[in-house]
Amino acid sequence: MQKRYFLLLLLFIGCGSLKAQRVKRVPQWAPALAELYRQVDSLAAPLVEHRPLIGISGGGDDRRATVNRTYVEAVSRAGGLPVLLPLTTDAELMRDMVARLDGLVLTGGEDIAPAYYGAEALPELETVNAARDVADLTLLKLALDRNIPLLGVCRGLQLLNVGLGGTLYQDLPACHPSAVGHRPGHSGVAHPVTVVPGSTLHRLLGDDRPLQVNSMHHQGISRLGMDLTVSGWSPDSIPEVIEGYPHRPLLAVQFHPEVFASQGDTTFVKFFRFLVGKAATFRQAKAIHRRIFSVDTHTDTPMGFGRGVSLDRRGGNMVSLQKMDEGQLDAQFLAAFIAQGERDDASLQQAVEKVAGIIEGIYKEVERCKDWCGVAVTEEDMRRLKAEGKKAFFIGIENGYGIGKDLKNIARFKQMGVNYITLCHSYDNDICHSSTHTADASKGLTAFGRQVVKEMNRLGMMIDLSHASEGTFWEVMKQSKRPVICSHSSARALCDHDRNLTDEQLRALARNGGVVQVCLLDAYINTDRRAASVTDAVAHLDHIIQVAGIDHVGIGSDFDGGGGLTGCYGDNDFINLTVQLLEKGYTEEDLRKLWGGNLMRVMRAVRR
Repeated sequence: MQKRYFLLLLLFIGCGSLKAQRVKRVPQWAPALAELYRQVDSLAAPLVEHRPLIGISGGGDDRRATVNRTYVEAVSRAGGLPVLLPLTTDAELMRDMVARLDGLVLTGGEDIAPAYYGAEALPELETVNAARDVADLTLLKLALDRNIPLLGVCRGLQLLNVGLGGTLYQDLPACHPSAVGHRPGHSGVAHPVTVVPGSTLHRLLGDDRPLQVNSMHHQGISRLGMDLTVSGWSPDSIPEVIEGYPHRPLLAVQFHPEVFASQGDTTFVKFFRFLVGKAATFRQAKAIHRRIFSVDTHTDTPMGFGRGVSLDRRGGNMVSLQKMDEGQLDAQFLAAFIAQGERDDASLQQAVEKVAGIIEGIYKEVERCKDWCGVAVTEEDMRRLKAEGKKAFFIGIENGYGIGKDLKNIARFKQMGVNYITLCHSYDNDICHSSTHTADASKGLTAFGRQVVKEMNRLGMMIDLSHASEGTFWEVMKQSKRPVICSHSSARALCDHDRNLTDEQLRALARNGGVVQVCLLDAYINTDRRAASVTDAVAHLDHIIQVAGIDHVGIGSDFDGGGGLTGCYGDNDFINLTVQLLEKGYTEEDLRKLWGGNLMRVMRAVRR
């Protein structure tokens, strides 16, 4: 026993001795290293304001990745955190890199292979780096998919134009001869750039005078790419500055502002400050989406199930798991849509079974993708799925024609997880009158329709008045004991369309405790549907908030059913809405309500 205690005592003393040795040990740095570490420690602060992460595309070959130091200096001076993106053609690696970025600089370099803009190579074509073309165009596509703020420089401008379907002059002296010198070098002034009034460039510079630029290129834009505008011209009519604002966070220049910005020039550093400022807002938008729950209340994607459309494929469909991830969207309502048909007993029964089949198809598709998503019936389901890193899909029925004339079908679909029924579509049915192709828009519910409203109230299912006539709207306001929704409707004051709601209706919806979800279908957003953009959608949100209040509005895209605007043409573009709302001064709490908080409040009230 004494021997045992003695051994334990030795062990204790030994451990204490080792501990003492560790505490007393002092690093023996060389003086130069000690001084360097002292300087680093002097920069440390308990709270660090993180700079937006700005990726800089690299050039190089199969041995090295390179970037001119001037780009790093320019981004740093503008307040960004520069990081070199290595030259790689590994698309999965690049996808991971891009997902972490807040902004991107596409740098200068070699000519772009003419095949990418549908042309044959001319003799004047110079060096083409095939690996870099693949890498840069992949990088551009991934950045565009995520709406990452982007600044293109020289080759970067040409790359952006090509990536959006534009073309290039392969050699300006041969294809667009002029007396303007486009290739004197980086360091001196080559020629002036005329600034287009009212453009982003004009606002950025705050000056009407031509911008004196350097120049080092022999190619230029021939045909402009999709959704781009020119905001700066050379004397020989070559686009020197192009932009995608206000619909896309894109700006590109044919000259080299990084050369002067890296030396402290106060004019050319504005290009990089502009990028960093947009990147900071984009970073803020992403952070907010991680904290809130975002819901889109109406899509028609199930119409494509079984016909090549899949949730796990980022194809031509506007709704997919990948696009939801890119746009920071948590949840989506998938509509079991049925067009209005004949109203005889046989046709009505076929409609009921078709809707049931669509709902079953939604469950099968979600089950096939169960590692990434799940069906949600309640708010708690959505919260659980987000905590698991998955997307949530709610279910609605578009067109009450799908319940036939049997109230029991409402309970049947409720049991199948349906959260709302849009009472009608574009034609009158056995429930009510429609806003479109109606016999009389002043008329509302039928006798059966009044029973439907009462039964939906009793079962705790949301009544959706999108597509309903004004007569139907006002009668439901009187009949319903629960708040109602308009899952995809906009403001008639801004776009006079029968599908939109008047200000009087908006105020009534607020008194009812309901919510209207702004629809992103071009004809409902702008009387010139070709001009409809995400900026117009923000204007509709603004208007409804002013009329009905921040607690009674949300977003219902109608994607894959006609929805889609310039700057918001799929789930991946939803982040653009958040960015524009932040730029207009909306707070995180406002966004929490707009992106789903209001809708969930109504859902809870109805379910009670």
